[in-house]
Amino acid sequence: MKREILISGSPRETRVAILEDDRLVELLVDRPDARRTVGDIYLGTVEAVLPGIQAAFVNIGAEKSAFLHASDLIESEDEDEPSDREDENGNGGGGANRSARRRLPNVADELKRGEAKIVQVIKEPIGTKGPRVTAQISLAGRFLVYMPFASKVGVSRKIENREQRAKLRDMVSKLVPKEPGAGGWIIRTVAEDLTEQSCKREIDHLYGLWKKIKRKAGSARAPALLQGETSLTRGIIRDLFSDKVDSLLVDAKMLHNEIVQYLKQIDPDLLERVKSYDAETPLFDEYDIEAEIRNLFKPRVELPTGGYLIIQPTEALTSIDVNTGRYTGKKDPESTILKTNLEAAREVARQLRLRDIGGIIVVDFIDMESRGNRDKVLQELRTHLGRDRARTKAFAVSELGLIEMTRQRVRPSLWQSMTAECPTCHGTGRVFRPEVVVRRMERSLKRAGAEHKERQLAVRLHPEVALYLVEQEPNFLRQLEKQTGLELEVRDDPMMRLDEFRMMAKPAGRDVTEQYAVA
Repeated sequence: MKREILISGSPRETRVAILEDDRLVELLVDRPDARRTVGDIYLGTVEAVLPGIQAAFVNIGAEKSAFLHASDLIESEDEDEPSDREDENGNGGGGANRSARRRLPNVADELKRGEAKIVQVIKEPIGTKGPRVTAQISLAGRFLVYMPFASKVGVSRKIENREQRAKLRDMVSKLVPKEPGAGGWIIRTVAEDLTEQSCKREIDHLYGLWKKIKRKAGSARAPALLQGETSLTRGIIRDLFSDKVDSLLVDAKMLHNEIVQYLKQIDPDLLERVKSYDAETPLFDEYDIEAEIRNLFKPRVELPTGGYLIIQPTEALTSIDVNTGRYTGKKDPESTILKTNLEAAREVARQLRLRDIGGIIVVDFIDMESRGNRDKVLQELRTHLGRDRARTKAFAVSELGLIEMTRQRVRPSLWQSMTAECPTCHGTGRVFRPEVVVRRMERSLKRAGAEHKERQLAVRLHPEVALYLVEQEPNFLRQLEKQTGLELEVRDDPMMRLDEFRMMAKPAGRDVTEQYAVA
């Protein structure tokens, strides 16, 4: 598979696009006003301990207190990289769902209100919830992850060769510090060809970094930031850029220099794959990415043969509906549906990565009679989800024909982070039709006429609603004047919202809309 990374930088925004076989599969955006906090390490103050839910709230200096669950106080048994360690509900660090499989400490015995605690952010604030933190600190290098409060040497599950796993485990076990309480280590996926020299250098670096953090915690006053996660660009190079990536293009000279200097330290062999882009056509335009970014916020996603998806995020979950659209196949309806569902399964996996949708996801594929076909669609979905860096879990087709799944969530989706609630529809995506606006206006005018406080009113409407009145209800005003005894004048106003109207008392021009407003 062809893989490329494109990085476009400006003083106010850095965007990273990840392409697989020339198709955009991930988009990451970093802005100074919305700094990424996952991975940051803080000295926090325990504000409240809640034994009833086995959790505590910790003040780390953020707008909202951070949530710390009892499961995040103990060493995880998972050997995966910390970025992959998520429970089935997309909660970082294990979460309550795993607590049944692990003996959890009593949070009231472990934490006391007012005490200082070193914690690390594993999930950014999302919606009304504050950040989530863990006491199981992890420091990520290119090849290894150091976990000061763990005790084992683990290997990423994505390294499947048993001999390779054993070889890497033996190498790291031989080189790590032997002193008591020296911590645990996880060997990352990219470390398949790790040499002893590189391994020793990274062990020394991460172990020294933890000592520095502990010294800073000893002199800092909580809440305080002890160690910030590396920049988005460096994080991408550290976590993703390997010999499996064909090229990395950067359109900003400063970022290019930063990447080159960083690679000289961690993996000089990859320098030849880094290229500076300086053509007149913007980098993302050259690769037709801007159009794809605009489509990210549309609910409808077209499939190659004519079917389409409808993606609707809600507070509790994201629903995805699959439709055949204009694709009708030839003769066999079941094969037509199967083809559409297989296409949809591939696109669903891509859209989840692209839009960074996390939490609970329900996919309503087109109903299939054959159990074998349903299994094919599920397997296709799981195969393509396997390319996702985030942890995912897709369950078997339910009795209602739905596939329920979860995807790791550590920060708001692009839809949440890059859009705001519409002031007209207030997030519903719908506005009242012109005829409904006219009926609401009619009820308000009748109320004004019944109270006999006004004699002349000017009504301001959106031009589309005013046009509806002229074309569909030309006698409306004359009839309403007879019923109410008011003198009415209608004015179109392009500054009005489509489903809004205003009533102004004449001649003073006083706004009386709220006084007579009715549903």
